[in-house]
Amino acid sequence: MTQTATDAGAVTLTDKGGKYLTFMLAKETYGVEILKVREIIGMMSITAVPRTPAFVKGVINLRGKVIPVMDLRLKFTMDEAEHTDETCIIVVQVGSLEMGVIVDKVSEVRYIVDEEIEEAPQFGGNVDTEFILGMGKSGGCVTILLNIDKVISTSDLAVLTDASDDDAE
Repeated sequence: MTQTATDAGAVTLTDKGGKYLTFMLAKETYGVEILKVREIIGMMSITAVPRTPAFVKGVINLRGKVIPVMDLRLKFTMDEAEHTDETCIIVVQVGSLEMGVIVDKVSEVRYIVDEEIEEAPQFGGNVDTEFILGMGKSGGCVTILLNIDKVISTSDLAVLTDASDDDAE
């Protein structure tokens, strides 16, 4: 989110326009706010952690720091895919936790203005779309903009924090 000054001089928050790192999962394009991204790394050896949800692949040792890693495909209940040369891990900041998310392919950093972003569609009471920040419409395609803080729920964070703490011991 960016801040703008109004005619009265007060500072207000505009909607959701800004820079997004875009990536692919299956055939769909997703985006996450660039300010949440710490780095992008190639696939590396992941140490499995017992008794974690299926979408939690384990932890990695990134320059001496233990980082939990989750497969975003599995988190979104998609089919698991074979890793390719383009599969990578995006290290993001979620609250006070750095964590990795596995994606099929990183695309580009794209600037999306407020006018190109629509609210997340509503599918009814049984479908949770709270993790969708909005739908970016630019370049003739739709990018699903994620609120990474809501993609990972509070209970997920507890599991991920426990996984990285357990492996660090």
